[in-house]
Amino acid sequence: MLTYAVILFAIAALGGVVLALHVLRDDLAPWGLSIVHALLGAAGLVLLLVAVTNGLGSTPATWALVLFAIAAVGGFVLASFHFRGKLPHKAVVVVHAAVAVVAFGLLLSALFAV
Repeated sequence: MLTYAVILFAIAALGGVVLALHVLRDDLAPWGLSIVHALLGAAGLVLLLVAVTNGLGSTPATWALVLFAIAAVGGFVLASFHFRGKLPHKAVVVVHAAVAVVAFGLLLSALFAV
């Protein structure tokens, strides 16, 4: 199950890079890609939650879950700006991405530690 979560988060990350580049260039990101990014991230989060609650995850997986949940909150903040047609502060984009990258690293370490 952790493997599928990693795959979903990896694909979401690719879309996230494109989204971040739009915002960092002072351009609104495409809605369709934003929605796909959110759905992939949410699906990965659900799989990770199921794995951790079923005892399939280690301590790094649990921390990854916590950090991905925090990143998701940041994603909701970013989506609220997008919904209003406004650009978010670039710092919010950078923090959202940084938290997700750290969480992804922890998840990878949990996957390969098993």
